[in-house]
Amino acid sequence: MTAKTSGQRLLSTLAQQLLVYSLLFVFGLAFLLPFLWTVSSSLKPPGAGFKFPPEFIPKEFVWENYPKVFEMIPFGMFFRNSLFVTGAALLGEIFSASLVAYAFARLRFPGRDALFLVLLATMMIPYPVTMVPTFILFKTLGWVNTYLPLILPPWFGPAFSIFLLRQFFLTINTELDEAAKVDGASEFLIYHRILLPLSKPALATVAIFGFVFYWNDFLNPLIYLSESSMYTLALGVNFLRSFRGGGELAVQMAASVMFVAPCIVLFLVAQRFVVEGIVTTGLKG
Repeated sequence: MTAKTSGQRLLSTLAQQLLVYSLLFVFGLAFLLPFLWTVSSSLKPPGAGFKFPPEFIPKEFVWENYPKVFEMIPFGMFFRNSLFVTGAALLGEIFSASLVAYAFARLRFPGRDALFLVLLATMMIPYPVTMVPTFILFKTLGWVNTYLPLILPPWFGPAFSIFLLRQFFLTINTELDEAAKVDGASEFLIYHRILLPLSKPALATVAIFGFVFYWNDFLNPLIYLSESSMYTLALGVNFLRSFRGGGELAVQMAASVMFVAPCIVLFLVAQRFVVEGIVTTGLKG
């Protein structure tokens, strides 16, 4: 009887696991399908992207679509511009957000919790509400058609990144801080030598989210940049839509694949830290 019950429980557990993994596979495939279709379309011959019924796997792979991207637009220049803007903005976000998060997590001062609530409230303000006032401000400062409107705002600490890092800092034992203070360490030294090295998962999570956001940002470069030589890759790839009166779909898809490739590679490299960072940031409030 016991053996039969154990067998039934085992079969029930296996059935539940099979169901869960099947659902995960279906949902994962649904999310992956647009990217797979983009890769497939990038390897099709001219005009094949509009055939009906659609052809998921092309009969012949046209690899020449990728070199055509470099012939139609200065892809390398746009790539360097995006790399510079993304790198500078991401550096500022990690530095400022981690510093502010340390103050909210470790320092005690009047109004700290109320100020943190105000910070969280700013996350609920839609971007279109601040878009026009921000543009007027940057235009008054003479920063339009420069990279400053794209780089400078992250140096003031995005609210979501501050929240994420603050939650992670709260999970780190405060006895480490106290031991460092006994040895004469300052607050900045504790932040730099103790908390940051222990916060690699959370920092990696912020870095991934920030990189994807700044790399894919289309609206802000469109608003502030007017010279094509300063365009980021998100704007540059858009050139292919109107190239010579109408761009070829396969070439556009090839450019899109190369555009999203850095984000995919970065996530695959740091996915272990990302998962750990997301899981541990909600352990303590």
